[in-house]
Amino acid sequence: MKKPRITGGWGAAAVAVLLGSGTAWAHAGLPETSNVTLRRGHPEDYFVGATFGAVISRDSGQTWRWVCPDAMGYGGWRPESFVWRGSGELLAATGNALLRSKDGACSWSAHPSFKDTWVTGLAVHPTDDAVMYTATGRSTSATNGLFRSDDGGETWRALPLQRAGILFSAVRVSTANPSTLYVSASDTTRMYLFRSDDAGETWEEATQTFPELVRPFDFVVTATDPVDAKGVWARVSAQGSTHILHSTDGGRTFTARSGSGIDDVFVNMDVSSDGGTAWVSTYNSFFRSQAGGAFDKLTLPTGNACVTRVGEVLYGCGSPWLHDWSLARSHDDGTTWEPLFSLENIQGSHQCPAGTPVRDLCPSRWPQLAETIGAPLYPDGIPDAGVPDAGTSTVDAGVVPPSDAGTSPDGEEPKPPPKSGCAAAPATTLLPFLFLLPLWRRGRRREDSRP
Repeated sequence: MKKPRITGGWGAAAVAVLLGSGTAWAHAGLPETSNVTLRRGHPEDYFVGATFGAVISRDSGQTWRWVCPDAMGYGGWRPESFVWRGSGELLAATGNALLRSKDGACSWSAHPSFKDTWVTGLAVHPTDDAVMYTATGRSTSATNGLFRSDDGGETWRALPLQRAGILFSAVRVSTANPSTLYVSASDTTRMYLFRSDDAGETWEEATQTFPELVRPFDFVVTATDPVDAKGVWARVSAQGSTHILHSTDGGRTFTARSGSGIDDVFVNMDVSSDGGTAWVSTYNSFFRSQAGGAFDKLTLPTGNACVTRVGEVLYGCGSPWLHDWSLARSHDDGTTWEPLFSLENIQGSHQCPAGTPVRDLCPSRWPQLAETIGAPLYPDGIPDAGVPDAGTSTVDAGVVPPSDAGTSPDGEEPKPPPKSGCAAAPATTLLPFLFLLPLWRRGRRREDSRP
């Protein structure tokens, strides 16, 4: 039987408590998906970031397993996106560490090359995933810059773009010409876009002012045009709104494409293969712009959104608290959606070899999450303890200790999570939800059991 949407009773009460009157709570404590990554060259492999760790499928979405955040070791620095190489390595910039897994998400470690700085951005070459770039932004008293790897993230070298007192927030590689790179940055008084047309060896600097906006801040490059190397997208915040910006001259000038702005928190964006359509996701809504027009809010997803384009297929996060799915795909630019999974479909913790952090930590934590999201407690008929006698990985299986995940290597207090990430809700806000959720779950199970 198709599970019912939350349209009344305890479900509506729980959602109403968190959504309130126009407040963005979609990523603020509710179990939700937050980004989706497909492995290069392996469309059957999905890795979905979430507010409660991550979810992985290796069989085209037929089964889904949980990777608990403790095993990933990122603490409060949740990744906004992941890179999954064709060879199997997973990488993510958290805003603090550069995390990586070499054994299919069973073991995670922080890359030692960045132990003295904060990795704020990660981008990969569109056709050669051995080539990667990272941006750093520890503090305005430090020297930050851009780094390149030509071996899939094993080793990194500093590129000439290194500046004292500037925080670099994001890096993007042009899909039209991979030698063109864009990097956004800021200091205490200005915002910048840097562009390189020779893979990072030389750079052009453009200060961004936006005189039509009142006290703009948080300028971040978000996407590149797939057919025009001088086409680049960015976003900036001002007076509680997110403004989506487009440039056709390599970032020297930008034009606002979202009118007076989007009254919600930006999550991410993507662009169609011909550059004619752009999608923006926020905490609560999903927007589309076609043929240079304004961004229109679509019917779905709502309550939670993310967007990723792979080929001609669009993937989006959704909210099972408000509709029927947590992840879906669209073949018509987001007009209609085909559900791929909802949270209650997760089949226990990720099955990993003995001795890996996921095997050691996640099974004991699964029952509490299962009760919260309405998933089967023991889907295999016995307590889920991973794959017995699978051997241990011979690669680096280290993991950032949870107690250290929220501080920098020298003990410096961490900066706040990036504004485009998923913020934690105040504890007092979550208390009503935690009280109502089990009641709604029991009611929903009774409804699902009806003939």
